[in-house]
Amino acid sequence: MWIMIAGPYRSGAAGAEQRSVNLRTLNEAAVAVRRAGHVPIIGVNMALPMIEAAGGSEAVYDEIMLPVSLALADRCDACLRVGGTSAGADEEVGRFIAAGRPVFHALNEIPAIGE
Repeated sequence: MWIMIAGPYRSGAAGAEQRSVNLRTLNEAAVAVRRAGHVPIIGVNMALPMIEAAGGSEAVYDEIMLPVSLALADRCDACLRVGGTSAGADEEVGRFIAAGRPVFHALNEIPAIGE
């Protein structure tokens, strides 16, 4: 399965250090999802390089981040919700729920390939 990892990036992050911690949490979950035999997808990892290339302003962030993440959510088979409060991650999860696709809340809920 292609599994979106949804969680906070900027939400609750007072600065770059906390955003880095949040991104590491997303990426660590992605490694575990990959080790279970699935393809992990993180919207932030797709959007951040584009945001930087487009100048990195707040307006550019708003223009690119959530639309790219939601477009990816529409193409994934399932979602793993990690971390704390995040309106964007909750919106991603909402896409999965609306489409009747699985939303996992812990890594041990995700079936390994072959199970």
